[in-house]
Amino acid sequence: MAVSAQAQPASAQTIEAYVGAQLDNARMGPIHWRVLALVAGGYFFDVIDFTIFGALVPDIIKSGFATAYQVSWIGFATLIGLGIGTLGQGEFTDRFGRKAVYQFNLLLFGLATIAAALPAMPSIGFDPGFWWVLVFRFLAGIGLGAEQPLCFSYTAEYAPKNIRGRIIALMQFIGGAWPWPVGLLLTIYFRDTIGWRGIWIIIGIGALVIFVLRFSLPESPRWLATHGQGRRALDLLQRMGLRTVPIETLRIDAASDTKSDPIGIVFRNYPRRVIAGMICFYAFFSIAIGLGTWLPNMLAERGLGIAKSLNSIFWMTLAFPCASAFMMYALERFGRKPTAVVAFILTGVFAILFGNAVDETMVLAIGFCMIFFTQLSGNASQIFISEVFPTNARATGFGLAQAAGRAGAAIAILAIPLIQNVWSTTAVFAAIAVIVAIAAVAVTQVGPEARGLALDEVAPPTA
Repeated sequence: MAVSAQAQPASAQTIEAYVGAQLDNARMGPIHWRVLALVAGGYFFDVIDFTIFGALVPDIIKSGFATAYQVSWIGFATLIGLGIGTLGQGEFTDRFGRKAVYQFNLLLFGLATIAAALPAMPSIGFDPGFWWVLVFRFLAGIGLGAEQPLCFSYTAEYAPKNIRGRIIALMQFIGGAWPWPVGLLLTIYFRDTIGWRGIWIIIGIGALVIFVLRFSLPESPRWLATHGQGRRALDLLQRMGLRTVPIETLRIDAASDTKSDPIGIVFRNYPRRVIAGMICFYAFFSIAIGLGTWLPNMLAERGLGIAKSLNSIFWMTLAFPCASAFMMYALERFGRKPTAVVAFILTGVFAILFGNAVDETMVLAIGFCMIFFTQLSGNASQIFISEVFPTNARATGFGLAQAAGRAGAAIAILAIPLIQNVWSTTAVFAAIAVIVAIAAVAVTQVGPEARGLALDEVAPPTA
């Protein structure tokens, strides 16, 4: 900073408070929409990657490339990478900035996804087998894990406070909900022509295109203001058309250039919030990824066949954009906590009903409702948890909570076929009902209701 703390009046507003207030009360402008589009674009290709995996499982097994047991380990390796990426991104981005880490993780994800899908080339002696795919899916998972928590943190830090829930929900609607039906359509129409390798290569190329476009993405002004770069933050506010003042009129405090450890901030000041967030994400990702991986195979085993099971699941996945569209209304009308709690409870109810569904019509109708409330509960929780940590530890707190979710999904991918074989399919959905009931209680402990509050009111920057 160019100005010493002693030269400033004690009553002056701090730099981080001023920047936060301007962003909280802003109207959406061109830079807001650019951030939203580029964040949602990267999120789309990340989400489509893990949503499509379950649809590709039957074909990977049928092609003879891997057994069902080996496929479960490919999924497990991806999720271990997800967990590592999720943990690492928080510490790095809260210390060194959002943009650099954001760019690197998408590059890693795109390149590793393409590498994992490379076909054999006998002419040059190249024959990627099971271990090749396992390693590169692990690396893709690291990039994937670093991308998703940042999407929510980045969007939250730019969004005006009165519509923050709606804007983050819009980002999730574009980037997090539509990949489910689009991914299944991609599988249904191209599985017989380009195969599972070609589909993965398309996803990797799409991620690299967004990587190039995201060079124009601006850094978060909130992060700049809390890391000794107040002048850059004010310059960015000016580019956004927001009111600025001379930096000399703003006060510097300990949070204006914080050097503290983000993980230390989270566990010292917000242990209940991060543990409650871990429980919520454990439940959500166990269902969304774990069940999503095995659901096509479950339906195929019921006699629907691979093609017919994928077609049925496509109609059920339309629940994802429907739930996200409803969430844009519900979060600002009812609040984060009530929306998430009710949705978690209804997820459990429909999971039990789905486990006992006996015909295709029941599977379709009940499955749609189960996915609707799974999406609503999980993503209302994600938006809520992205708001309850301070700017200088937001990505870390959110990432720690999501890492528990990745662990839950990794366990679920291995546990679901085990439970199904030892007990029954009904037992799988009974276990899901128990998990989401616990999550419904946990979400009430995440923090204060964030609807209509400035981010710094929910969790002020911490020295």
